[in-house]
Amino acid sequence: MESTIRTPATSSVTVGVDGSGPARTAALWAAGEAVRRGRPLHVVHGADTDGRALYVSAETIEKVRAAGRELLDDTARAVTAEYPDLHVTTEFSRTDAVTTLHRAGGLHGTIVVGHRGLGGFHSLMLGSVGLKTAAGARTPVIVVRGVDEAEERGTVLAAVRDEDDLAGALYAAQEAELRKASLQLLHVWNMIQSAGNVVSMLDDVDEMAVQHVQALNAVTGSIRDEFPDLAVRADAEKSTSVAGVLVEASRHADLLVMGGRRAPTTLGLGRNLGRATHSVLHHAHCPVLLIPRAGTDLGSRT
Repeated sequence: MESTIRTPATSSVTVGVDGSGPARTAALWAAGEAVRRGRPLHVVHGADTDGRALYVSAETIEKVRAAGRELLDDTARAVTAEYPDLHVTTEFSRTDAVTTLHRAGGLHGTIVVGHRGLGGFHSLMLGSVGLKTAAGARTPVIVVRGVDEAEERGTVLAAVRDEDDLAGALYAAQEAELRKASLQLLHVWNMIQSAGNVVSMLDDVDEMAVQHVQALNAVTGSIRDEFPDLAVRADAEKSTSVAGVLVEASRHADLLVMGGRRAPTTLGLGRNLGRATHSVLHHAHCPVLLIPRAGTDLGSRT
């Protein structure tokens, strides 16, 4: 089944919570996102009681259920205190967190996760639930990072590899409009990877640079045609580390939008996250929105 992306104005927002600090931060951030989009917030907790049933007692299962429902109630109260007019629903699931999020997000919603769960050691690294959710989702996934580092910067950053990223850039432009922010399109190309070897790189670097700039300009032109009132900036950089450039640029953005795959395909087809995407998810200084790279339907703007 093909995945479908709706516009930020018509998509639902689903956030997963597990009792960790980053998950609570993600829930509050997701609530603000839901308000911005004019959509309800759906808070879910996947307790995996079905998976544990064969190994633990019925009493323990009941305690897990009670704790999960209390967590959902506490999160809903915290969100409502901050956003009293937001419609909030909660869901306790007997399945694991990743399966729960994928099902709750469906094909038309947006899934939000914290950058770290209850497991693991260091807050700098993305947890396994976040990685599995991002790798397997058929819908946009936002990993909430860096929201405590600074005030809003007023910029949405979009990573653009080529014309196949136009759908993602359009989505980023919609996000910028919602935030009353500017849009920065950033194209980063690795000279060595592009050339294949040092000899050809020396011979072809100028031609390759032209090709990369042309790809960025094509996307930029389409964005400016579609969003004539949006402030759009386009930058092209060459580097030996695509992820490094994107992570550094994320210091100055409120949201980084990028495709989630090595090749032009959709999320949820069983392929691994690319190396650059993986690194950005671990180290970005702002929330990261992963979307299908190509073959998507963003719907109509409202």
